[in-house]
Amino acid sequence: MADSELTPLFEPILARHGLELEHLSVKPAGRRRVVQVVVDGDGPNGRGPGLDDIAAAARELNAAVDERDPSGVSPYTIEVSSRGLNRPLSRPQHWRRNTDRLVRLDLVEGQQVTGRISGSDEEGVDLDVSGRATRYSFAEIRRALVQVEFNRRVGEPADEEDPADEDEDDLTDEVEDDVDGEDEVDDEDEVDDEDEVDDEPGEDDERGGR
Repeated sequence: MADSELTPLFEPILARHGLELEHLSVKPAGRRRVVQVVVDGDGPNGRGPGLDDIAAAARELNAAVDERDPSGVSPYTIEVSSRGLNRPLSRPQHWRRNTDRLVRLDLVEGQQVTGRISGSDEEGVDLDVSGRATRYSFAEIRRALVQVEFNRRVGEPADEEDPADEDEDDLTDEVEDDVDGEDEVDDEDEVDDEDEVDDEPGEDDERGGR
């Protein structure tokens, strides 16, 4: 199945779990195909999707692809993950979900600015830059990335525990066809502590295949 076939199939399923489709790709991997799905959403505290939502959606996506291709002629693995910190902030909801986080802006005119998000709307973002309130329209920003903080400023609360902002958590549910045409199911939970997506903080993966 191509990306164009899977997108209309996946989007309604993700929406039922309060998730948005950020990116979808299908890549060959030996005899298999890997369907990579990156999602986003408000989650329980407005800062990104939770692990339970991603896991439930991944199982439903896997079942939907099974139903679309019941013959099992083309083995696949579905990987579902949150967007993590290595993906640029490119939509108004990205800024809203990262309020109070430190962000680095590469501006269209060439300057680079680092500040803390104090607010945002459909047109732009308000930053606290070294104690000075500064407004940037999205049209002025070429690229923006959330920065990893090991020490918060004095008097600020630490980040809340958020599955979408922790180190990569993998939930793997792999199903492979054996030579007799029956399914072999191997369920396992993995937790990986990495610092970048696909090895970065902020990504929860659910993998399913057959």
